[in-house]
Amino acid sequence: MGQNSENQAAWLPASQVTPLQISPAPYPTPGPGQLVVRNGALGINPIDWVKQMLGEVLLSYVKYPIVIGEDISGTVVAVGEGVSRFRIGDRVVAIAAAITSNNPAEGGFQLYTLAREWLTTPLPEHVSFEQAAALPLALLTSSMGLFGKGYLGLDLPTVPARSTIGADGKSPRVVIIAGGASAVGGTAVQLAASAGYEVVSTASPKNFEHVRRLGATHVFDYKSATLVEDLIAAVRGSQLCGGFCIGDGTADQLAEVMTRHEGPGPTNKRIARAEGKHSVESSSGVDVNFIINDISPESPARPIFEQFLPSALAERQFVPAPEPIIVGKGLDKIQDAFLVHKQGVSAKKVVVTL
Repeated sequence: MGQNSENQAAWLPASQVTPLQISPAPYPTPGPGQLVVRNGALGINPIDWVKQMLGEVLLSYVKYPIVIGEDISGTVVAVGEGVSRFRIGDRVVAIAAAITSNNPAEGGFQLYTLAREWLTTPLPEHVSFEQAAALPLALLTSSMGLFGKGYLGLDLPTVPARSTIGADGKSPRVVIIAGGASAVGGTAVQLAASAGYEVVSTASPKNFEHVRRLGATHVFDYKSATLVEDLIAAVRGSQLCGGFCIGDGTADQLAEVMTRHEGPGPTNKRIARAEGKHSVESSSGVDVNFIINDISPESPARPIFEQFLPSALAERQFVPAPEPIIVGKGLDKIQDAFLVHKQGVSAKKVVVTL
């Protein structure tokens, strides 16, 4: 393997150890359905620094030492048996699955990561590694929540996008997606719009135009005192097909909208919850389900990565969002990036390049 055999990782060696430890890591060998990616950019997610900070309180099944990090983009340097969609030299974006699989080789925060073919998609030349690093975990979470059978169970997105008109031939289908300026929310807005649903979303006023560009029909101020009434008015007369929530209290707001909704056909009173506290009672008739990501070949994200994204990215029907903030270059910058993320960003993705 020559120089490729030298791998380095930013290890989380034990519970609550700070900073991450930069040291050698085994060079990954791809098994069936796997490939090795030489990482060009890494995205930071809240789960990364929260896991480091809280230790056993979060994801208690994780075994140490572990390489965390879920968002990778880079170049394919090796492919395993049965891999047919990729060749050495391809530019790709992929989900790094170590926090689910407990396999450090699948962690993102290293030079070379083992990726699963069904959670990898090719990158067109016009999308940079830095831009692409916003996508993987956001795609996995939003795909689970929107399309998973135990969640909203929506139709899958297509290129070109499906019609928004429902089964009655006249009424639009609509979903409410709270937090449309975040990485997960913005990804969900784009996927739902391509799947044939009008999207009603929430954001800070400064991000309204950004969320509209991603495909939302209406965007409301998430802090507005009249938010529930505004949402009810925006979806009235449409077939309400569910809600996707990010942020404390948002599930409660969406549940009230669903309970009071007036429109054709049955209301899908399901809310997929990416994060945030809520107090929706099970007796309310509204079903709030916390999204648990599935990285198996049966994952609802698989058709997104395999069938939708290659052409949607190439034709700019789906765009990487939000824009990256590049904290620095090198594995030693990841801990700095955690701090930037922890201090808070709005409609931006914290990224480290390699």
